[in-house]
Amino acid sequence: MIFNKSSALVFRYFNVNQVIMINEYTKSDCSEILHVVNDAAARYKNAIPDDCWKEPYMSERELLDEFRDRVRMFGYMHDNKLIAVMGFQEIMDVVLIRHAYTLTAYQGKGTGRALLEYLFDKYQDSRLLVGTWRDAKWAIRFYEKFGFVLHEKKESTLLLERYWNIPPKQIEHSVVLEKHR
Repeated sequence: MIFNKSSALVFRYFNVNQVIMINEYTKSDCSEILHVVNDAAARYKNAIPDDCWKEPYMSERELLDEFRDRVRMFGYMHDNKLIAVMGFQEIMDVVLIRHAYTLTAYQGKGTGRALLEYLFDKYQDSRLLVGTWRDAKWAIRFYEKFGFVLHEKKESTLLLERYWNIPPKQIEHSVVLEKHR
């Protein structure tokens, strides 16, 4: 791993001479971010209540609202293409992982791991929380692989109400995982 001047994380694989970067993205990158989010979110369609699903899963207005709420979006660039995003939001005494998505064609290839490692480096001493849909078992397993612990329903509800601004129906069908550093 090498840090360049813009503080993007650069991975070099010398055997194929390929460069992969993690960099911060802004609201001027909305269309690229939304492409990743809405492609990857299709996996949730049958894992969440029908009345919580919509297309597109995230609109431009919703993404702009996230930026306004100080969510910082980081992306994983591969061959000059944004293939994954992960948002971080510092709120009160925690850091929330927000909107972690990888394009369907690139899932399962270490992209999410790279973004999480970037988060771990950036927020070494922080209490990290991530919320996801209760029936998104693949997402829960992913975070558990990296040391996150799933909270019981009652504690998840308390955390979701304290740190997230989401509708009651989403709270009812979501869980929180936590990693202490």
